[in-house]
Amino acid sequence: MDTEREVANHYSRAGLENAILDALHASGADIDHLTSADLRGADEFHLGWHAATVALATDLGLTKGEHVLDVGSGIGGPARYFAEACGCTVSGIDLTEDYVTVATALTKRCGLDDRVTFTKASALALPFPSSHFDAATLIHVGMNIPNKTALFSEIRRVLKPGGRFGVYDVMRLDNVELPFPMPWAQTSVTSHVERPDTYRNALEGAGFIIAAAHDRSALALDLAKAMREKVAKEGAPPLGLHLLMGPAGGQRMENVLGALQKGHIAPVAMIARAT
Repeated sequence: MDTEREVANHYSRAGLENAILDALHASGADIDHLTSADLRGADEFHLGWHAATVALATDLGLTKGEHVLDVGSGIGGPARYFAEACGCTVSGIDLTEDYVTVATALTKRCGLDDRVTFTKASALALPFPSSHFDAATLIHVGMNIPNKTALFSEIRRVLKPGGRFGVYDVMRLDNVELPFPMPWAQTSVTSHVERPDTYRNALEGAGFIIAAAHDRSALALDLAKAMREKVAKEGAPPLGLHLLMGPAGGQRMENVLGALQKGHIAPVAMIARAT
């Protein structure tokens, strides 16, 4: 089985749309007239969650009328935010067919399907013409792709000259062996976590100039602590990332947050501009 198929299988969840709608109904949401806020418990599958998405959009300076590519768009949380809050038109791609189907359905229920679309595709072979987008994002995706230079070169191809690129990935800070399962991989076979310098070199080699880098560790840890305290006090909410991660979700989150707390990894945002 090739790497991309293994990655897609890792994220695939049968019955995901119905599980999310059932959880929304249990939460009291009107599933026929959803808002982006209704979905935030499950639709931003990355450390720092919605706050990290907002920070990335701010760092990129996304503005009304821009066309944005979200590579590895999951079930669509960041893409919907970029459209709703920033006024962008957004194209999302993802390897996982279940995610694309659910993202499309939820976006329609939010009334954003005229501005946000999703396509099943590989980040290494984007189905778009060259110099097509004003900006692009890659949120917790690079950990599944070994060839970062090939990835960034393909994204550079579809960006206009001067286009902005926001990478927000988990990056390695030392050589300590990571515990598995992790949210992005069951084993080390499909985990390709690299150091920030590897990202910098790959970005520059693909034709980008790095404008800024931000370690979001403190943000992620603070939010995770607050979430744990809320769950301890009120119980787990019906809608959460457990719907995306499955039965092993608790162990996956414990492993990634433990490695983050010990300083072995960090969620790092890099803002780059296409030359």
